[in-house]
Amino acid sequence: MPLQNYALGQWVAGTGKMTELFHAVTGEKIGETSSGGLDFKAMAEYARAVGGPKLRAMTFHERARMLKAMAQHLMERKDRFYEVSAATGATKQDSWIDIEGGIGTFFAYGSRGRREFPDETFYVDGAMEPLSKGGTFVGRHVCVPLEGVAVHINAFNFPCWGMLEKLAPTLLAGVPAIVKPATVTSYLTEAMVREMIGAGILPEGAVQLICGGAGDLLSHLGCQDAVAFTGSASTGRMLKETPAIVEHAVRFNMEADSLNCAILGPDAAPGTEEFDLFIKEVVREMTVKAGQKCTAIRRTLVPRGMEEDVIKALRARLEKVVIGDPRVEGVRMGPLASRGQVRDVSTKASEIGRAAELVYGGETDFPVLGADREAGAFFAPMLLACDQPFSCHEPHDVEAFGPVNTVMPYAGVDEAIELAKLGRGSLCGSLFTADAKVARQVVLGVAPYHGRFMVLDRTSAKESTGHGSPLPNLVHGGPGRAGGGEEMGGVRGVLHYMQRTAVQGSPTALTAVMDQWMPGAEQTRDRVHPFRKTFDELVIGETLITHRRTITEADVVAFAGISGDFFYAHMDDLAARTSIFERRVAHGYFVLSAAAGLFVDPAPGPVLANYGLDNLRFVKPVYPGDTIYVRLTCKQKTAKETPAQGPGAGIPQGVVAWDVEVFNQADEPVALYTILTLVRRSAA
Repeated sequence: MPLQNYALGQWVAGTGKMTELFHAVTGEKIGETSSGGLDFKAMAEYARAVGGPKLRAMTFHERARMLKAMAQHLMERKDRFYEVSAATGATKQDSWIDIEGGIGTFFAYGSRGRREFPDETFYVDGAMEPLSKGGTFVGRHVCVPLEGVAVHINAFNFPCWGMLEKLAPTLLAGVPAIVKPATVTSYLTEAMVREMIGAGILPEGAVQLICGGAGDLLSHLGCQDAVAFTGSASTGRMLKETPAIVEHAVRFNMEADSLNCAILGPDAAPGTEEFDLFIKEVVREMTVKAGQKCTAIRRTLVPRGMEEDVIKALRARLEKVVIGDPRVEGVRMGPLASRGQVRDVSTKASEIGRAAELVYGGETDFPVLGADREAGAFFAPMLLACDQPFSCHEPHDVEAFGPVNTVMPYAGVDEAIELAKLGRGSLCGSLFTADAKVARQVVLGVAPYHGRFMVLDRTSAKESTGHGSPLPNLVHGGPGRAGGGEEMGGVRGVLHYMQRTAVQGSPTALTAVMDQWMPGAEQTRDRVHPFRKTFDELVIGETLITHRRTITEADVVAFAGISGDFFYAHMDDLAARTSIFERRVAHGYFVLSAAAGLFVDPAPGPVLANYGLDNLRFVKPVYPGDTIYVRLTCKQKTAKETPAQGPGAGIPQGVVAWDVEVFNQADEPVALYTILTLVRRSAA
């Protein structure tokens, strides 16, 4: 049965010439697909006209809850995806990375969207920038969703994760997407998208799917659109040069396969825990997904003199790897994705072999458990060794996208750094050492050439996610050969699909635009104390100016006794005279406590709890005899979901950020900070 594309709100089969799809284990035909007949221009316009407005009308929190709901929906149906994934040649562990790892990015961005973004349709980036001496002209950056479509072009190796790790930040940003998976494994992507569309959670037009070729889709993109590409560097460069992309400066994020390295530290000799961790990780990266990972270790750098020990240990571990049908008990490595991949990996391995010695593998009659080696797309691990890595370019230029690795020696840490750089830009690298000085030298030396770098030792090994695991909260990408792009990275990934605009004007105007009070903006006062008002009743800019309190020596002594803070500047007259304060000074935290006593309304009311304190600065000392007062201003309001259990269960609530300025008797600020309070809402 032909796979279908999802375009213009409908599932449609392609017409014309079909591309046949084969089971990676058995070699049997399992389907066919085509994108013939699709109107790519109309798909782009549909996303912009239908999906975009619906997503942009939602706040970050609404979009985040949408991601969470979708993640829950997909997780409940994961068994179906595992069944389909078996045809790609993936083991259960491989599929877990692809399926549950991908769904995990939706969970992660669903959480981050509610935690780090406002309950608004836009995002304010950074603090206010004063632009004039008198403070009447200021600037601030605001980020709004692009009004176009994001085109996601994904690689064959992760049909689910590759899609979901791009979709999560895109949808959270409020931008619709057209997903183009690699055709060879698109049947798994199609199965997951069917569940996503069938769930009815996404707005109409938010996601479309192309299972065949992308045709002239990129030619119909404009300045509000974006492209995120994962695949080979050569294909990425070709797509990036599409005239429409160049002409309209379309955002193009490229994540390309790279020659990632793992470095064995000089201290990690055989017998150390770090040596064993290194061997285990190199073999794991060679065999997980049969080495078909853009982050897989391709170059293994070891101290000169340890090559034989490393090769011997790698051989011993590789010999235990059972290749075969992933559904058979005991199989640890499945086939490549297709017979075409087998031919490509074999060709590239031969190219590397011109500059390196084969030290393990290379046989064509290797055993395969539970499957026909000739019918399936099987390829056994190959380990090569290059004794003169600075004299040979192949190990640093040619990537065999499969279970192929080259061991290379280095003499000294500086040489290891230079060898790592010869990859000319990598997605990730790793170092195995217990020597902190070596770690510092290597990380700072290779960082310009790597998007991510892992330092592993015995203390972090148990909880480490490993060399090749991109995580939603860290950037995934790299410079140079790796494409020069960044995906995920928490907030960074979302902002890629938003336009950052510098807005200039008066503090009052910018406060109205961004719904956040800014210093210098108009303030309002009310006879009702702000702590007597519900979340809904509070107005941005509402201000309370408190009565005054004189700080005494008795206050300082009493606070020292309560807190246990007997720091000399507070308690020792003689020492304080020679300090920067020149005499005894009140504790900063006492000033905060006294300030709270000035602005807090003590009676029960809408304020439920103190939620935190941000950006505290003590800007001027407070001495015994000084008199303080506080200006408290409602700065920002963020609605929260009503908790179902725990403290405050069933109570509608929101977080109010208050700008706090503590002044002395000369009206000079002595402390500046933001406090957060949990405040009851009038209704859910």
